[in-house]
Amino acid sequence: MKKKRAFLKWAGGKYPLVEDIKRHLPQGDCLIEPFVGAGSVFLNTSYDSYVLADINSDLINLYNTVKYRTDFFIDEAQRIFTPEFNTSEQYYLMREAFNKSTDTEKRSILFLYLNRHCYNGLCRYNSRGEFNVPFGRYKKPYFPKDELLWFAEKSQNAIMVTQHYNETLLNAKEGSVIYCDPPYAPLSETANFTAYHTNSFNTQDQQNLAFLARKLSSESKIPVLISNHDTPLTREWYHQAQLHIVKVRRTISRNILNRAKVNEILALYAGELNTLSPSKTDVLATQDLALSTQWLTDND
Repeated sequence: MKKKRAFLKWAGGKYPLVEDIKRHLPQGDCLIEPFVGAGSVFLNTSYDSYVLADINSDLINLYNTVKYRTDFFIDEAQRIFTPEFNTSEQYYLMREAFNKSTDTEKRSILFLYLNRHCYNGLCRYNSRGEFNVPFGRYKKPYFPKDELLWFAEKSQNAIMVTQHYNETLLNAKEGSVIYCDPPYAPLSETANFTAYHTNSFNTQDQQNLAFLARKLSSESKIPVLISNHDTPLTREWYHQAQLHIVKVRRTISRNILNRAKVNEILALYAGELNTLSPSKTDVLATQDLALSTQWLTDND
């Protein structure tokens, strides 16, 4: 089957890595994605069922609107993909309308408009929870009708929820497979990217995610695959996983012409014994347990 594209533009989307990810995803009855993003892995795999979660309620509300009101959504959204609405003045009016609206369907339609008309398809909010990405100045923004129809068809076998990753992982049932695409660790101290949602994902979250992945795979026999940048820090976080390195092309500076392939990690927790010495393993496990306990206490 030809690879299917997501209907959203998405920073860090997994479309280029879909085949690599599929090679390392174990078999199972249900694929769970706690950080679903644009959903490229969901759209290009063949599990019996899916649980797609994300902390961004706008994203999940959009997906459920497309699932349950497909024709209505396409008809309404297509009306604002015209030259009349592709101006800076109109864009900022639409962005303001989105930020002021409490109507789920209206926000969903405007979310797609903003995604396709804003700068680089970024999804970013300010401290007040307002979408604040500037106008993108594209000649003719693409309306993804075919991609919307495929998503609507595929999502009939999916449950889509606004949920913190911790809850999604802890709700996983036997027979599930989990793929995690968390906000990536920066390649350098100067390359950090502003969190796409108002809730930041910090180092403690990264370590807690690794701890929960190992716990699920070893105690519940639920395999977990995590993707991230390949850095000394991520190798430390995933020291008890099987590490697979893949190369992906990334823009690594503000100059769009300055592109290079960087290494990414696919860390698979599948319940196998790690290869660290017993003494080092015990120390690291104790540190991880303390970190996770502290995270749960702080977020109770």
